[in-house]
Amino acid sequence: MWENDIDIHEVREIRTRTCVYFGCGAIKKINDIAYDFKTKGLDRVIVMSGKNAYKATGAWDVVEQALKDNGIAYVNYDGVTPNPTTTAVNEAAKIAKDFGAKAVIAIGGGSPTDAGKSVAILLKYPDKTANDIYEFTFTPDEAAPIVAINLTHGTGTETNRFAVVTIPEKDYKPAIAYDCIYPTYAIDDPALMVKLSPKQTRFVSIDAVNHVVEAATSKVASPYAVTLAREVIELVSKYLPKAIENAEDLEARYFLAYAAMLGGVCFDNGLLHYTHALEHPLSAVKHELSHGLGLAILLPAVVKNIYPAKAETLKYILEPITGEIICAEDASAKVYEWLKSVGVPSKLKDEGFAESDIPNLVNLAFTTPSLDGLLAIAPTEATPKAVEEIYRDSL
Repeated sequence: MWENDIDIHEVREIRTRTCVYFGCGAIKKINDIAYDFKTKGLDRVIVMSGKNAYKATGAWDVVEQALKDNGIAYVNYDGVTPNPTTTAVNEAAKIAKDFGAKAVIAIGGGSPTDAGKSVAILLKYPDKTANDIYEFTFTPDEAAPIVAINLTHGTGTETNRFAVVTIPEKDYKPAIAYDCIYPTYAIDDPALMVKLSPKQTRFVSIDAVNHVVEAATSKVASPYAVTLAREVIELVSKYLPKAIENAEDLEARYFLAYAAMLGGVCFDNGLLHYTHALEHPLSAVKHELSHGLGLAILLPAVVKNIYPAKAETLKYILEPITGEIICAEDASAKVYEWLKSVGVPSKLKDEGFAESDIPNLVNLAFTTPSLDGLLAIAPTEATPKAVEEIYRDSL
């Protein structure tokens, strides 16, 4: 395989709309980034992170030293949680404004980066709040520069224009997509990902698979999205079992990180539809639910729904994990068998959902800001009945 010709310890620049430093040891590129920021007058930054991973991975030691060496003052907001909230974003934005931050450095998975993108907008619109962003009361066209230091191999947010934040008081989990929040720089260093727990290793990789299944089958899918989707699924099918078997397998982490990055570019082009639109209500209602787990639960039912409209595409992109597919039910069953094979056999009932929850979930799928846009580009008609059937099949 071509992967054998790649030296995972060589750091390469990968140019999307973001300049991505990719490879084992890429974290050291923060020195070049800090120097660039200082020469541009970006001498005060807010660092967005969770409580633990940014330090436990060793990323923070390198970042902090680079900031000090380049004379960049910083303040750290470490209150970002999985499924970040508007409350946290507003808290961080106030800290950033009071400090005079001119740029944002996010260290972590999708949550710190998405929260960081939101703070970057608010630095340019100091009279606005996170609620204004995620209830779409205005459309931003600028944001402070963003650096995304990625610690997981799933979200792809380090290379695209998307962000997701929950409005807890309304059980809304909307998504935004603006050109102004493409990170200026991103760092994908697989050596920082070896401490991912077995569960998170599974969940984030399944997130990447969902990204490309949706992007390759949406109404706006392009040949580019289909090509990327097949490669992502092939890489995940090959390297996820290796990462599960040995968490410190750097080659496995490298190619899973690459797959996730490609997945981010893929859905930047083909966008998303059912699985994400229906998962957001799940983790908005149950904040402790991992986004990747919610997606995994829904995927077989979504594949069954969209197969009649996108059979040839699904046969092509899913082949690495399903083998030959003969019908919708076969595709759904084989996707579920693959999920079980990588240790994710869960259904909604296993995560505390009941049939009585379905009406509220259906309602949230259609009333949460932005999710109607995802449903509108699903390859089949996204009626309330169709959405209800996907939830019911996932119970």
